[in-house]
Amino acid sequence: MTVTHVVFFLMAAFTVGASLLVVLAKNIVHCAIALVFAFFGVAALFVLLDAEFLAAAQVLLYVGGITILLLFAIMLTSRISAGGVKIMNEQVGIAAVVVLAIVGLLTYANLKGFPALVPPLTMSDNTASIGKLLLTTYVLPFEVVSLLLLAAMVGAIILARRERGKD
Repeated sequence: MTVTHVVFFLMAAFTVGASLLVVLAKNIVHCAIALVFAFFGVAALFVLLDAEFLAAAQVLLYVGGITILLLFAIMLTSRISAGGVKIMNEQVGIAAVVVLAIVGLLTYANLKGFPALVPPLTMSDNTASIGKLLLTTYVLPFEVVSLLLLAAMVGAIILARRERGKD
């Protein structure tokens, strides 16, 4: 077993542990913090797969953007911090059955394997070409998504202020 294998299994265990905390923690702020760690674990797995662009996008978009947006929404909404909020719901049994089915399928795929229909493609370093495309051809959709996230954050602030005004 090489060092890369050991690091992979450690990062996979770290990511699964953080993901379990996201689902099972009682405090929603702790869930959001655990989500940050899960996103970092996925980014580390992308680095181990030699997908540096995906790792950077994971950190910039999910850790830097989406999680901060979620934390703002959590902290600005007064109903979440109220005492009567129910954390668990009645769909836990169905979710457990689906998770067990997925684990069974992944275990089967890991043990038996699926035959490759075509040989894997070899790709050159695409990070520079993806960056060039993002800042030239796809700059408009990139900016539209950033405006959409900004509008969502402003909407969360306005809704939180209206709810506080009623209380």
